[in-house]
Amino acid sequence: MSTIERARAIIGEAMRAYQGDSRYARIAEPHDELSRIAARLDEPIRVAIAGTLNAGKSTLVNALVGEDIAPTDATEATRIVAWFRHGAAPQVTANLFSGVRQDIPIRRDGGLSFELDRLDPASVADLDVHWPAPELNEITLIDTPGTSSLSTEVSERSLALLVPEDGVPRVDAVIFLLRSLNAADIGLLTQIGKLVGGERGGAVGVIGVVSRADEIGVGRLDAMLSAREVSARFAGEMERTGICQAVVPVAGLLALTARTLRQAEFIALQKLAEVDPQVLAKALLSVDRFVREDDSLPVDPQTRAALLHRFGMFGIRIAVAVIRVAGTSEITATGLAEELLERSGLVELHNIIANQFGQRAGILKSHTALLSARQVLTSYPVQGGRPVIDDIDPLLADTHAFDELRLLAELSSRTTTLTEHETVLIRRLLGASGTEPAARLGLDETRPDPRRAALDAVGRWRARAAYPLNDPFTSRLCLAAARSAEGILTQLSAYERPAY
Repeated sequence: MSTIERARAIIGEAMRAYQGDSRYARIAEPHDELSRIAARLDEPIRVAIAGTLNAGKSTLVNALVGEDIAPTDATEATRIVAWFRHGAAPQVTANLFSGVRQDIPIRRDGGLSFELDRLDPASVADLDVHWPAPELNEITLIDTPGTSSLSTEVSERSLALLVPEDGVPRVDAVIFLLRSLNAADIGLLTQIGKLVGGERGGAVGVIGVVSRADEIGVGRLDAMLSAREVSARFAGEMERTGICQAVVPVAGLLALTARTLRQAEFIALQKLAEVDPQVLAKALLSVDRFVREDDSLPVDPQTRAALLHRFGMFGIRIAVAVIRVAGTSEITATGLAEELLERSGLVELHNIIANQFGQRAGILKSHTALLSARQVLTSYPVQGGRPVIDDIDPLLADTHAFDELRLLAELSSRTTTLTEHETVLIRRLLGASGTEPAARLGLDETRPDPRRAALDAVGRWRARAAYPLNDPFTSRLCLAAARSAEGILTQLSAYERPAY
């Protein structure tokens, strides 16, 4: 039985406990709350985008979705928590603190705009945005206001979602945008990590993003290299406290533009790439120089200003460089978009999200659901509730799946005594390429017996853990790999057990 199936069964037991207690016949809260918790297990994983004011959260949401649907300008909509879910048609609903739900008019003007003119933003608990984007099929994104906003009320909206006072997580995972690494960020990340990963589990559901990464290098062509150095430093500092699983630099504006590149923009960039490099370099020395009247440039000032708005200085420089290297007559708009997307860091972030959130979605959702169900059972004591809590606690304490995530993240930045081949095997066994037995064991037609392969893996990694020249981290890795292989054996036994 999978973790999510076990969680669903336990929640079912809790619901039956309330149904069998006459005291709760007229009290809807525990029944309704458990029904919502059970329904969440069938929903996409909930991932919050958090960070300080002007960290680029809404731009990253747009880049991940591949459309301009999260307002990035300083409007009232950016001061409210917004949930972006998949829907058959565009729809925005305001959920008021009074319990009323009100449809919000929307319009497209280069991006999605929310018309909140008729509402007092202080009365809005959050916004529900349904959008027909394939990216939202497997993940629900929650855009949050800045955690360091000058308005206490605005900051509290984010904190109520990320670190609620009752200790019950509202989201399954968090992408935290960093512009620096200060005491306030570390304190908040520590709180978030304990909530979404558990006291013992660690920050298994937290990814750090060095946002607006191109600005670290002041828009230079090597800006992302500078951002990677900053990311490595942040990762090293946070690794010691275990508050974040991975840190990746992302140029959100470049990522969004790459995913929404227009043919007219491509043509304008091609023209700029054909300009004498020294002439263009002078024009790109500053924003003012680039947008002013200049007969030496084949693109009019209005188009240049539009390019600047969409790409930023770094994006224009890197796009022109890519076109020149490939050849203006050889590269296509699609080819340029793919290259820019790769250089933006979004592809790497997507891969980390897939490995750490996507493949472990069931574990993360189950953890959230079990914590929530435990809170209901504690708040509304019921006869038969204690055995259910006793079923929940061991699952919450079973942290091996969380250990796998932590070790995979650390493996990318720490040295070991493993050979290159051993590193490939251990990454695969810990679930880097998938969490099914065949993926973990690297099985194919030439080696179809998973039980034999799992037994071999247990013996191999237990022996490797005892190697006398191991450093502590390598021994820990090998023991975790052996336990993962033992978990596969347990899983296979469950598959083979006859049903009665």
